[in-house]
Amino acid sequence: MELRARVNTALKEAMKAKDATRLSTLRLINAAIKDRDIEARSGGQDEGVGDDVVLGIMGKMVKQRQESAKVYEEGGRLELAEKELSEIKIIEDFLPRQLSDAEASAAIDAAIAEVGADSIRDMGKVMGVLKGKYTGQMDFGKTGPMVKDKLG
Repeated sequence: MELRARVNTALKEAMKAKDATRLSTLRLINAAIKDRDIEARSGGQDEGVGDDVVLGIMGKMVKQRQESAKVYEEGGRLELAEKELSEIKIIEDFLPRQLSDAEASAAIDAAIAEVGADSIRDMGKVMGVLKGKYTGQMDFGKTGPMVKDKLG
């Protein structure tokens, strides 16, 4: 739950600094976490979601904003695209460093070796290992095709 505490601390700091953009983005993150907590409680889990789920939430938020920024740029709405990009930077402050292509490739090779994958049918096992170890550090939209190439 350390990540949740970091978000709350940053939220308080943004309030004191009167940083409206950062404050609104952090409130969106908090709302998404609380929504997932409510889902977990309705599923019988007593405590809130862990850091791994929070990382997944933030990764999804970054991806949504990247897609929105691209659409805004294509539509000539540069001020809205810039807003989305500034929100991405705020969210990424809480995410672990993204793996480079070489590091991602090495991680994929290690995961393939770990599960003993030898065909495309083992892709789900490999992706499961990668998601368990590298949530928030890899773009799984790009990772899937890389795994497919190595197994195919």
